[in-house]
Amino acid sequence: MPPRPAKSTPPIIGIAGWKKSGKTTLTVRLIEELTRRGHKIASVKHAHHAFQIDDAETDSARHRRAGAGEVAVVSGKRWAIVHELDGADEPDFAEVISWLSPCDLVIVEGYKSAAIPKIEARRLASLTRRPLADEDPEVIAIAADYPLDGKGLPVFSLDDIAGIADLIVARVGPLKRSLAGRRSAERRRKATSDSPVE
Repeated sequence: MPPRPAKSTPPIIGIAGWKKSGKTTLTVRLIEELTRRGHKIASVKHAHHAFQIDDAETDSARHRRAGAGEVAVVSGKRWAIVHELDGADEPDFAEVISWLSPCDLVIVEGYKSAAIPKIEARRLASLTRRPLADEDPEVIAIAADYPLDGKGLPVFSLDDIAGIADLIVARVGPLKRSLAGRRSAERRRKATSDSPVE
């Protein structure tokens, strides 16, 4: 994907944990909570497999199979670009973040080794119990479904979404683009576009 013009990087928080640790549920619930509070949220999900976002019989999938290295699918509701790597390296984390549109906060699921502040998700049902916080100084809190000693880190219940959201806002800084500010900017843009052209 071509680079976008230089812009300021939004605050970023990671949700990290081992398989079956509750990362996706926590990420989804935090997106819902922070969106409800009026923030514009973007998310990044790291996949460890050859994921598909278009079905085998869609027109875009047929374009891709025919050899298109990049396929844009656009509608009045959403758009997406599917880019085939064809043996090239996976894009690095900073490059992925640079592709995102302006937002108040980026929530990243996965990317355990990224140098970003993270909430570590832990569940009794997790396939691995080794604490990430013991090895990663970027972990700022733990969300778990069982009582544990955070060894100096705040510990939340996995269900305490409001508390975790409050911690994120406090730790990554103010989420600058308030809903009121965005609405005001949209009204100014609309007023400008509605002005008669001389």
